[in-house]
Amino acid sequence: MKPSSRLLLSGAAAAAHTANAIKPVAVQGPLSVPAFAFGLVPSELPLQTGLFQVAAAALAGRRGATRGLRGKLGLAFHVGAAAGLVAIHRKSTQAGPVLEAALVDELGANYRSRIHEPFSPQPEAPVTRRRLLMPDLRVRKRYRVGRDISYGDAGRRNHLDVWRRADLPDDAQAPVLFQVHGGAWTMGMKEGQAETLMAHLAERGWVCVTANYRLSPRATWPDHIVDVKKALAWTKATIAEHGGDPGFVVITGGSAGGHLASLAALTPHVTDFQPGFEDADTSVAAAVPFYGVYDFVNRHSTSRPDMQPFLEARLFKSKMNEDRARWEQASTITHVGPHAPPFFVLHGGNDSLVPVEQARTFVDELRKESTQPAVYAELPGAQHAFEILPSVRAYAAAHAVERFLAVVRSEHGGETPAESVD
Repeated sequence: MKPSSRLLLSGAAAAAHTANAIKPVAVQGPLSVPAFAFGLVPSELPLQTGLFQVAAAALAGRRGATRGLRGKLGLAFHVGAAAGLVAIHRKSTQAGPVLEAALVDELGANYRSRIHEPFSPQPEAPVTRRRLLMPDLRVRKRYRVGRDISYGDAGRRNHLDVWRRADLPDDAQAPVLFQVHGGAWTMGMKEGQAETLMAHLAERGWVCVTANYRLSPRATWPDHIVDVKKALAWTKATIAEHGGDPGFVVITGGSAGGHLASLAALTPHVTDFQPGFEDADTSVAAAVPFYGVYDFVNRHSTSRPDMQPFLEARLFKSKMNEDRARWEQASTITHVGPHAPPFFVLHGGNDSLVPVEQARTFVDELRKESTQPAVYAELPGAQHAFEILPSVRAYAAAHAVERFLAVVRSEHGGETPAESVD
């Protein structure tokens, strides 16, 4: 292949890659999955993507590749892709103000005055380009102090990890974050998700728990939520041995984990979800679901058209029209009511896997029914799973979640969190 043709192909690929990150080629149907797969990295790591594209252009552009029409078009594509990535980076820096506006909108302009000492978050460190280009990839090694702890009898699918600072006293009574991984109820594990958030909170004196649970198609609903509840019950009963406060446990999760986390938060005493441990305490002080699925029966016409066949075949193994009661019970939105704990719901405006409209509807219902705050942040340009990478948005989200939980913690009461080591 001629050098100019190589440059044209690499430039066209770079431009298409960047364009899909700016606006996904589809948010419904079969193309939405590759739109997510190819859009996540440039959406969240545009600087690294740009460096990769520059390297690709340099390799393809050797030996006079920029000569002729094809070469010039290839160069133009690369320049356009670079400009697009700069625009993506700039949009991602809006995450902090958007998150702050969401907190102000629901909690009030002076919400920070509701944070009592000693629960005030420490000043936010600026996210430098160096930190973005060279993220700390050792956080799991630094903070994971308990690995593959068994909470049930389903082997490794019933294992959990505990994260905390190594110098946290065993009697610290630190606040606890319980993390539920995503993966469409069919894949995923406790490692690799929400690690920016867990590392941030662990450094600030929190104890974090992240658990596996049984997966479909081997598992059938409600196995998934039963395991989450079982791990949550283990946490409430045991976390004091790891320095955590069982009286202040909050739950988070992304995608399918967002569904399971929000459902667990709203069903602390639904016995169908706690077979054999019906009396165990699985209540939480707050819930922070990321880009979750909240409605399986599509009562507000906010679900993907292909969601129902997938759920029928993999999760429920039943037809919705023939088993509607079970499907409704599995839907988070069914359980919204005055008993709901404080919620902070986050979703990306560019999500091509879970429609953002579903998050909006869920929050609308929370605000109608709940007596507690329901903060909603919709992040412009953010794809599904935006916070699993160490990006500008992930860092901004971690700080915003910390501020939200500081308000909840202040008004909930509890022990003093450990001071940070830096």
